[in-house]
Amino acid sequence: MKVLRGVIPVVNTTFDDDGKLDLESQVRLVRHLLEEGAHGLALFGMAGEGYALTDEERRLLLKLIRRETGDGVALVVGVGHTGLHAAVESCKEAEDLGADAVMVLPPYLLKPGEEGVFRFFEAIGAALNIPVMVQDAPLVTQITMSAPLLARMLREIERVRYVKIEAPPTAPKFSAVLELAPGASLFGGLNGQFLIEEYERGACGVMPNSDMIRHYVRIWRWLEQGESEAAWRLFVHILPLIRYELQPALGVSAAKHNLVARGIIRSARVRPPTGELDARGLAELERLRRWVDQQEYSDVPGPLLAGHGN
Repeated sequence: MKVLRGVIPVVNTTFDDDGKLDLESQVRLVRHLLEEGAHGLALFGMAGEGYALTDEERRLLLKLIRRETGDGVALVVGVGHTGLHAAVESCKEAEDLGADAVMVLPPYLLKPGEEGVFRFFEAIGAALNIPVMVQDAPLVTQITMSAPLLARMLREIERVRYVKIEAPPTAPKFSAVLELAPGASLFGGLNGQFLIEEYERGACGVMPNSDMIRHYVRIWRWLEQGESEAAWRLFVHILPLIRYELQPALGVSAAKHNLVARGIIRSARVRPPTGELDARGLAELERLRRWVDQQEYSDVPGPLLAGHGN
């Protein structure tokens, strides 16, 4: 089994202007992310609009991307079915089509309580031969999974090997889970908003949007090398775009417009209910994108506020 660690972007699903899959752009985006240094790829997460895809489209895309990457790249496939039977079948199909792990949301429709959530993931784990990543995303699911519950799943369910924590405040939750399950493999989300604090508390990776992977990889590399000042300097620089892309329902549109502006994909089209940036939003985004793209950063670490008169 591949070990998941580092920067694993949630791959945007590319559509043409009519809302149909744009497979040529999809391949270009996958190649771009790997060229930028991504340590793996996550498919059909929130930023990948997995909720807006048909089962047939998911199969088509997974086959295409697995064929493009070969076996050397870890693929994490998102599953959001709220019914156990459908979730198990979707996870098994993803495994059969080449997924190296599945990232699974809890059963958010009926909200069965912590014991019900445990049994849900226990049944999924029993059906698979690949790792399960529990997606702790209460801002979306309205299900709160406590640190003791997450730690219990990591300890007691063999296939639950990872948790993606997107429950603010995230950094304290990393500490709480790791205290109960030492050595657990925890990933951050929320577009890397607190990736440095999460890393310093024991995170093994981050799963951001697709449009700034070069920067996230550099930050991660500096953290691994103990160069926290350099990591903070670059993080502060890209923070305006990170913040802008955390707007509910609009972050996917923003990331796609950035990818179009950089010539990586052809269209910024999203599918409902994903939101579209309006004209003023596009102007705001362009200003932030220019700020991030026009600044050059050296790999030489230095004081966080160097050159700013402090």
